[in-house]
Amino acid sequence: MTDYHAPVLPREVLAALAPAPGKRFVDGTLGGGGHTATLLEAGAEVLGLDRDQDALTAAEKRCAEFGDRFRTVHGNFADMATLLREAGWDAVDGVLLDIGVSSFQLDEPDRGFSFQSDGPLDMRMDQSSGLSAADVVNTYSEDGLKQILREFGEEKHASRIARAIVEERQRRPFATTRDLAGVVERVYPGYSKRHPATRTFQAIRMEVNEELDSLERGLKGAADLLRPGGRLAVITFHSLEDRIVKNFFRDRGQRWLDRPEWPAPRPNPDFLFDPICRKPIEAADDEVGGNPRSRSAKLRWGERHQP
Repeated sequence: MTDYHAPVLPREVLAALAPAPGKRFVDGTLGGGGHTATLLEAGAEVLGLDRDQDALTAAEKRCAEFGDRFRTVHGNFADMATLLREAGWDAVDGVLLDIGVSSFQLDEPDRGFSFQSDGPLDMRMDQSSGLSAADVVNTYSEDGLKQILREFGEEKHASRIARAIVEERQRRPFATTRDLAGVVERVYPGYSKRHPATRTFQAIRMEVNEELDSLERGLKGAADLLRPGGRLAVITFHSLEDRIVKNFFRDRGQRWLDRPEWPAPRPNPDFLFDPICRKPIEAADDEVGGNPRSRSAKLRWGERHQP
């Protein structure tokens, strides 16, 4: 199996989460265990979640030296509250979420996440269940395809691409990543640096894995699990995810709410985090030079208020 790449923003994640001996953390998107390894090296105990069984296997191998301070659970971080209860944990000192597809998944043709090489049109993070990318492109209506391309891919040529997909599948079903990328390339009206299928693949992947819904559920679940003084850190890679995280911390980082028609400010019933990271933390130049994936990464974090 291909090695997992270096984690993004490792120094910044450590500073945000402040791991130490005796503290418990959840890595909700374990991947190959890069972030988890840094938490374990600081003496913390970590429970790692991932939908991808290959990721769990890689992380278990990478972090075996830490013994019983490291455990893994197969599942979606959106369900972390339930998964942690089943594992015997009721509260934690920190949660890390690194949102999106991993480098390993992109680099493995058999996973079907990338148009760079040919492979089955899959894109499932959890290959044991769920809708595949082939199911989406072969069964969704033209309007349904157009909607996810616009909403999840922010694709301005969504109508043209959706129509072309429906016309092509009438001749033969889509089976591989090159089948899909080829249709998008054929109908895309001119492009320069970005491959024309980039946003289409992003949108379909997000639909297959219900990524934005998982993020919203996962943020709420993580906040509920944090002890007072516990920290939630979230890394995102594009604007749709970052907007959700930004709004989550903003809405729960205000102690008081005020409106012009109110005689006085009122307590915010959703207040949870104090302090919060007001601006996203981005990778330093030295990291970007060594790990290009970090260029688009943004880290936001918040600390659960201590009464």
